[in-house]
Amino acid sequence: MLNDRSTPLSLLATRRSGKPRDLVAPGPDSYQLATILEIAARTPDHGKLAPWRFVVVGDDHRKALSTLITDAYLAERPDASRLELESLDQFAHQAPTLVVVLSSPKESKIPLWEQELSAGAACMNLLHAVHAEGFAGGWLTGWAAFSDTVRDAFGSPSERIAGFMFIGTPSRALDERPRPDMARLVSHWGS
Repeated sequence: MLNDRSTPLSLLATRRSGKPRDLVAPGPDSYQLATILEIAARTPDHGKLAPWRFVVVGDDHRKALSTLITDAYLAERPDASRLELESLDQFAHQAPTLVVVLSSPKESKIPLWEQELSAGAACMNLLHAVHAEGFAGGWLTGWAAFSDTVRDAFGSPSERIAGFMFIGTPSRALDERPRPDMARLVSHWGS
């Protein structure tokens, strides 16, 4: 058990991001992953457009992902160091489960900005569902999320990678990070 998840608010209050490099097996089974993705899709979505997609990258495709990312990086940076390339390979192989979330806007009267916000909300719902299932997740972007070559392997030019969502069991206790000072974030209009 990662944290106290006995009430809905404690579930939300105890969610922590796990560093993908520290997430180990087991990850969610196929039933748990399907549930996680169904919950991720229950996100605010003006116009009912579902302006996001989920692409599961199985264990049997992690080497291909590593090759894709490394080749794309070398095409842009042919003088990349061995350390940079090893880091890209590690990125592709961390955590037992990987879901790539794509922002997939639709032609609509609904503004692009709202559709992109909905994709971000789907990512957050995914992380909450991961926590509710007893796992930890890490949401990464980095160079690969902004590479057209990598994006094209998962989707179309009209889409963008919202995040690489790594899911697994923490190999160590999750760190609590400093949280923002709410007094600086919250104001009351008209006061």
